[in-house]
Amino acid sequence: MNAEQVMQELEALGKERTQKIYLSNGAREPLFGVATGAMKPMAKVIKRNQPLAEELYGTGNYDAMYFAGVIADPEVMTAEDFERWIDGAYFYMLSDFVVAVTLAETKIAQEVADAWIASGDELRMSAGWSCYCWLLGNRKDHEFDKDKIAGMLDTVAKTIHAAPERAKYSMSNFIYTVGVSYVPLHEQALATAEAIGQVEVNKGKGKPGFLNALGNIRKAVDKGQVGFKRKYVRC
Repeated sequence: MNAEQVMQELEALGKERTQKIYLSNGAREPLFGVATGAMKPMAKVIKRNQPLAEELYGTGNYDAMYFAGVIADPEVMTAEDFERWIDGAYFYMLSDFVVAVTLAETKIAQEVADAWIASGDELRMSAGWSCYCWLLGNRKDHEFDKDKIAGMLDTVAKTIHAAPERAKYSMSNFIYTVGVSYVPLHEQALATAEAIGQVEVNKGKGKPGFLNALGNIRKAVDKGQVGFKRKYVRC
């Protein structure tokens, strides 16, 4: 399938209700409103195709950009490619669930994510912390530097309350992911979450929301989920 055929198929799969949901979460036109599950049959046919992924990502159409992440070939993507992709990621569903997910399947994941976390840019920070969540939730514990992850927990503890809004979500999720999926620092993640307490976020609808990593970790403990690892990063 070429890009034109993919776009036609995506348009045919679009639903007005799904489109409204995406728009309410920060997506913008153009988009068709395609449920992610509806993309799977086409993804099975195409498999990995980086040139096609690049063409689709460059359209600016949300559904096409998401599908680009599904068929991307992370093994051939460079740091410069990911910089270009994060530049085009205009809201968190792209930065955290397309770019960060794709980055998490590469050998350069931590290097790129570290730079994004240090950038001070809201969506880069969010993608960087999210990338670590995908990594920790998939790769074996021994593949990580325990001292480095411990230091990152300390950074979250010191900075989360003053962090950019979207980064707060990813930083809170980082604490949760360490507490559930990285067993060596389970106790430190619990202590960090307790010290931080609830994190206030602006949902843009009047009343603020609150993130509670401690409560979420405790729920996972109760369900026997500590040590959980995903078999795949991308579905």
